[in-house]
Amino acid sequence: MLRSMELSGVGPAPKMGISFAERLNVVTGDNSLGKTFLLDVAWWALTRTWAGIPALPLGRHRASITYVIRGKKQDAAAVQSTFRADRQEWPGEAKRPAIPGVVVYARIDGGFSVWDPSRNYWRKDTPERPAAYHFDHGQIWSGLEVGGVQVCEGLERDWVSWQKGKEPQFASLVGALERLSPPELPLRPGSPRRVFLGEGYDRPTLRLGDEAVPIVLAPAGIRRVLALAYLLVWAWHEHRATATLLGKAPETRITLLIDEPETHLHPRWQRCIIPALMETLETLGGGSAGAIQVLVATHSPMVLASLEPIFQEEHDALFHLALVDRRVVLRQEAWAKQGDATNWLVSEVFGLEQARSAQAEHAIEAAEALMRGDMAALPAGLKTKSQIDATLRKLLPAHDDFWPRWIVTTGSAGVRTTHRRGEPR
Repeated sequence: MLRSMELSGVGPAPKMGISFAERLNVVTGDNSLGKTFLLDVAWWALTRTWAGIPALPLGRHRASITYVIRGKKQDAAAVQSTFRADRQEWPGEAKRPAIPGVVVYARIDGGFSVWDPSRNYWRKDTPERPAAYHFDHGQIWSGLEVGGVQVCEGLERDWVSWQKGKEPQFASLVGALERLSPPELPLRPGSPRRVFLGEGYDRPTLRLGDEAVPIVLAPAGIRRVLALAYLLVWAWHEHRATATLLGKAPETRITLLIDEPETHLHPRWQRCIIPALMETLETLGGGSAGAIQVLVATHSPMVLASLEPIFQEEHDALFHLALVDRRVVLRQEAWAKQGDATNWLVSEVFGLEQARSAQAEHAIEAAEALMRGDMAALPAGLKTKSQIDATLRKLLPAHDDFWPRWIVTTGSAGVRTTHRRGEPR
């Protein structure tokens, strides 16, 4: 598990440091400020491999990455890697690195990376071991071959094999899908069946309503969650099987890095995905204290709102990447419940002045300037009360909370109200 990172001369800022919480870590911030970059470097620190293009220094300055890993029993000594420009690489220490547990990275491109201390941990007597397992989107479904060896059969074949053989992996998969299911649409496996002409094998299905739908035909959001559930179950059970072959005790710790978990998900699903993932990881690990660590990068206020019932300030942390005086700054935010997604949007974490369209916000700002008598602040096209009133009527719904202030302050004629769903008539 990852305790801290210090970056110098690399990334979106000349210097950046982060101390990770032991359980849940959430990183927010605008586009291009470095959320994915932080996850990429965190993966490298944990596994000493890159999931994609390695980080490159800023200009010609000396660049270094310093990190601390928590091993099986305690924090290891800090490790510093200084970029070697002549080799275009970040060299590691010659001594045996600390073991962080099983590590899974759900990448923003739809692919996954897995690092297993039983199968990927470097040893002099087994130099042929792959550094990690990297799946693109297609390989998750069809399988992964490394060095001529089929290391993973893929989601569809494993699913059917586990299901027909009544393997413990299938029980784990069923439990994971049940927890990760969207509201009102449980993801329950159906009976495998043939789907396409000419194929000589069955494909998995999901029971969606009264129909058994082949998962190959499932929509993007469901397919992403199926892939996530499968990779977690596959990584965990394969680690345990390999540890048994090696005659070693399996790991009880797992770290999950996930980039924008809200991708392809309806808001109803967004507000339950991270709590469901936490529960799934805890179940896989047997509920051992301190056995899971999660690093999440997100743009979603629904995801933040969903964390309010489970956020533990002593074990979790919220980080915000912001642009201050044209420099990227990473800071840990004090956790404060906002109550709903709208309040999260206008909190410091997301920084919107109002949770509205840009045009409506512009019109309301003009209206507020008129109400306080600041005529110099009125923009072109919104110089008069009538212009502002007409624009507000065009952009705001009749039930908008701003109307009472505007009507009382300016004496404008009221607007016709309409009934909102959920309100008494």
